[in-house]
Amino acid sequence: MHVSLHQGPLLFLAFLLTAGLFGCDGNNNTYVPPPPQAVRIAQPVVEPITLYFELTGNTAPLNAVDIEARVQGYVETISYQDGTPVTKGTKLFGIEPDTYQAQVDQAKASLASQKASQVGAQQEYERQLNLMKQQVTTQTAVDSAKATLDEANAAILNAQANLELATINLGYTEVTAPFDGIVTNHLVDIGALVGVSGPTKLASIVQSDPLYAYFNVSETQVLMIKQALAKQGRTFKQTDLPTIPAELGLQTEEGYPHKGHLDYVSPQLDASTGTLQVRALFENKDRMMLPGLFVRIRVPVGHNDKALLVKDDAIGTNQQGSYVLVVGNDNVVAQRQVKTGQQEGPLRVIETGLEATDWVITEGIQQAVPGAKVAPEKSQMSTAPAGTANDAKPTVTTQ
Repeated sequence: MHVSLHQGPLLFLAFLLTAGLFGCDGNNNTYVPPPPQAVRIAQPVVEPITLYFELTGNTAPLNAVDIEARVQGYVETISYQDGTPVTKGTKLFGIEPDTYQAQVDQAKASLASQKASQVGAQQEYERQLNLMKQQVTTQTAVDSAKATLDEANAAILNAQANLELATINLGYTEVTAPFDGIVTNHLVDIGALVGVSGPTKLASIVQSDPLYAYFNVSETQVLMIKQALAKQGRTFKQTDLPTIPAELGLQTEEGYPHKGHLDYVSPQLDASTGTLQVRALFENKDRMMLPGLFVRIRVPVGHNDKALLVKDDAIGTNQQGSYVLVVGNDNVVAQRQVKTGQQEGPLRVIETGLEATDWVITEGIQQAVPGAKVAPEKSQMSTAPAGTANDAKPTVTTQ
């Protein structure tokens, strides 16, 4: 039989396949399922917690004003360094005082002149009264002397007012800090003419210790607070605000390290947004926080004596919401839809959908499939961040 070069490899491959089929033992070709996946499980932590509203807001200065020149003149001195803290009363700018000092001197001279005139008018009035008693003058002369004395007294009052006004204007030539704070860069230079057509902005000053934080509470949250207070037989009072704590955290910080208290609540809801504006006050001695920052804020609104908490990274999400994977007595995985609450360190509150006796998969979640069997290792729910010495150690018992 003639075999072409093209048919040779095909025949050789067919021979190998045939030899392989005849050489196999049917008893050794049975499918062996893989062993169950190993997972770590733990029961929820049950502990009392404080319930919070977690909100977002922005910081704002306690005081912030523009520093302006209230009199006309040339800037003679700038007595501060841009961006440095100053105390109340610190001189910041000096405007030429010569003109205003002259006005003060002129007002003093005018006051002295009016006082001298008043002395003469007083003497003339008393002389006319004595002459009237001796019946050697007329009532008209007495009345005229009294009118002159009254004019002299009024002129003294006017001169005193002019002196006070001139003194005030002279004081405006020294621009001082109205409160403790940080002054921005100066907006005018030495030699600049200011106050020509009105007040001239020289700089701004900002007081950021303590610091405000403004945030908005939704209409639903407001009603929940009012209902909770009504159950306790209490009503909301503005005077109670300093006793209500508030906590603040920056975007780069873990948790809420800054402690403060509520300071103000708007008396009405904003109808356009359905929210109520609230303000809290926080110490800022190291000036770590700046006005205008986006911050996270939480305010306590209640207490739960037996809250259920699980590791936050053990919670998954799907189209129905949040869920956890639990292992039953038969070591079969089941998926539980849950309603989550606030986060407490590495744990998160489970409001509904889970029982304290359930065993939640905390590690090996990716290998666990609902309806499949697993090989669980029991452990305690870790209450410390992953990688710390307080991480839970698994026990060797299995279900």
